[in-house]
Amino acid sequence: MQASVRLGRIFGIPIGLHSSWFLIFGLVTWSLAAGYFPPEYPNLPRVAYWVLGGVTSILFFASVLAHEMGHSVVALRNQVPVRGITLFIFGGVAQIGREPPTPGAEFRIAIAGPLTSLALSGVFAGLWLLDQAVPYLAAPSIWLARINLILAVFNMIPGFPLDGGRVLRAIVWKLTGNFYRATQVASFSGQLVAFGFIGFGALTMLTGNLFNGLWLVFIGWFLQNAAATAYAQTNIQELLRDVTVAQAMTQECALVPDNISLQRLVEDYVLTGGRRCFFIADQDRLRGLLSLSDVAKIPRDNWVAVAVGDVMVPWERLIRVETTTPLLRALQIMDDANVSQVPVVSAGRLVGMLSREHVLRYIRTRAELGI
Repeated sequence: MQASVRLGRIFGIPIGLHSSWFLIFGLVTWSLAAGYFPPEYPNLPRVAYWVLGGVTSILFFASVLAHEMGHSVVALRNQVPVRGITLFIFGGVAQIGREPPTPGAEFRIAIAGPLTSLALSGVFAGLWLLDQAVPYLAAPSIWLARINLILAVFNMIPGFPLDGGRVLRAIVWKLTGNFYRATQVASFSGQLVAFGFIGFGALTMLTGNLFNGLWLVFIGWFLQNAAATAYAQTNIQELLRDVTVAQAMTQECALVPDNISLQRLVEDYVLTGGRRCFFIADQDRLRGLLSLSDVAKIPRDNWVAVAVGDVMVPWERLIRVETTTPLLRALQIMDDANVSQVPVVSAGRLVGMLSREHVLRYIRTRAELGI
């Protein structure tokens, strides 16, 4: 869920908007201005409904952002990295860098969002008690109080990836001591909840409420995909639990001199040999690493004039892993550094390369062998 519009950072966490957010922002504003505010607060100027709708929508998504910030702040306090928060068509998502280390951390991170929404509901309800005589203030206050309460309750439904599903996973994890088993239970519960949404949405559509029914079906579809993906990821993690880097790495990276041009590299090594990564050397001294993504950054017209040594990543800046490093830990290291491949060393000596592609190839090979 990559943000297409960057808004800035809060506590060092990147905040952004997915392109689908603009659609839901327009729909929420329209539903408030045309459907909710006029019957609840009659006799206001027509333009006032649209202004209130826009302001209330902004405050609603600020509430969603606060919900995700609740997760993120607690995650950071539990030494779990957060890559960013993205607002999108179904609300918001905090991109947690790795799974929590303990059931307690999982519980605290999961419950923080609903508690934040519950607190916001109380704040807006209190504001409504103070400003209910002023329609321009009361209208957004009471709606935001209700919607934040709904947000807190909805997210506590015990189905992964909702917060309630993560709370369920934390409880099962604590009781069984098995993260894999806990994720299976939470993911299965999440898929049941998702199919419930789809079924109820279809029934709602048949009764004539097409828009609300379709929206429930979409929510169910999104939840089912997320739960199924989490289940598949957990199966892969279980498969790789005792695997080391040495079992998945490759020794196929070519060693090339640092003074050849990118044009020659592409013609002699990429197009003819099919290689995708290269160790760059100055005679016998290893200088760095070059990948196809580094080559692609240079305009093709300049390939003849640019040497590989000019665009490589210097050896000193490279993140490395040992052959004995657990494969899951190596993937986590690549994830944290936002790189797709890392050199593999043994006793300080370069012995190979590990990439996400190599890991996928290893998984496919085991699947074909049925092991």
